[in-house]
Amino acid sequence: MTRFTRGTALFGLSLLGLTTRLEGQVFGLPVRNAGVPTGLTLAADFGFPNGEAGKGWAVGASGTLGLGPLGVTGSVARWDPRGDANSFSSLGATVNLKIFGGPLIPLSVTAQGGFAYGRQEFEVTTAPGGTTTEHETFWRLPLGVGFALTIPNPVLAIKPWVAPRIDVATTGVDFVGGSGTSTETNFGVSGGIDLSFLSGLGIRAMYDRVWAGDGVNPGILSLGVSWGLTVGR
Repeated sequence: MTRFTRGTALFGLSLLGLTTRLEGQVFGLPVRNAGVPTGLTLAADFGFPNGEAGKGWAVGASGTLGLGPLGVTGSVARWDPRGDANSFSSLGATVNLKIFGGPLIPLSVTAQGGFAYGRQEFEVTTAPGGTTTEHETFWRLPLGVGFALTIPNPVLAIKPWVAPRIDVATTGVDFVGGSGTSTETNFGVSGGIDLSFLSGLGIRAMYDRVWAGDGVNPGILSLGVSWGLTVGR
């Protein structure tokens, strides 16, 4: 495939809605909005996107610092999509603000805003037999609210949560002869369940889905572990 042909194809994919394949807080993992923890929480998650989200697998790490009603999370991930697409890394951050809930109130309501950024490169064959590198950049801006219910038990706390959001995604394509961008705004929802032990160890499962129109509904399932350096949520 020539540089011009490949570049034109990439631009066309962007305009046709390539952003619908790249969901999550960091790409390949769900958007998490399960409230504001107390202290520092470190976590690792493994994601399994469905076919409409690009399939393949993803692994990521995150750190969340809770300071009263305010929580800040930084995340990094590596996603290897199915097919010929190259694996790539992404990074993201969210800011959560608890607007309802407290130490003696099991229900919490949390507003969230964040971003994710990724860049994927492609090796393109040029005539006669050379290569060049073209790339796509991805931005995602999730804006939503989360509802979490903490159910205490003698050994562990069980926390189911659900978080609807507005999901803004932009894809930029740079190719030989030009560049282009496309932006989509869709409705998304994520949810899951956390199991937190008194030792600080946690196990969590999450699912994320976006309604992108035309029957395209990217989804991601993830499983993860966490460690709270300050016990109590």
